[in-house]
Amino acid sequence: MGAAPDYEALVREFCQAWADADHDKVVASFTDDGVYHNIPVDPLVGHDAIRAMVDGFTNGMGLKVVEFRIDVMLSSGSTVVTERVDIFAKADGGRVELPVLGIFEFEGEKIARWREYFDMNQFTAQIA
Repeated sequence: MGAAPDYEALVREFCQAWADADHDKVVASFTDDGVYHNIPVDPLVGHDAIRAMVDGFTNGMGLKVVEFRIDVMLSSGSTVVTERVDIFAKADGGRVELPVLGIFEFEGEKIARWREYFDMNQFTAQIA
């Protein structure tokens, strides 16, 4: 049996894929039945649903991920917890900075579940 994946490195690569606008890599980072749950809204299940959200978020809202700045990262087994500030560029040249707590649960080298906790009001106030 081989060594366990470096889950923290996988999370860093995933966050970088967002900043690189590599949406294929973002989606491919999930298991086929992976779950992405922004806790204020309903969970998304599977590649098609996750892809629709990624496309809608980046194209429909006019936001581009600049950086998912990881301030704290902790892991236990195949679970990684990040305290981050997600930084987005707005189409009008402004910025959105959103503190987020993310929990990633892996199966092998793929994300099986990703939960994000943040203040939706803080987000919507900045994109208005």
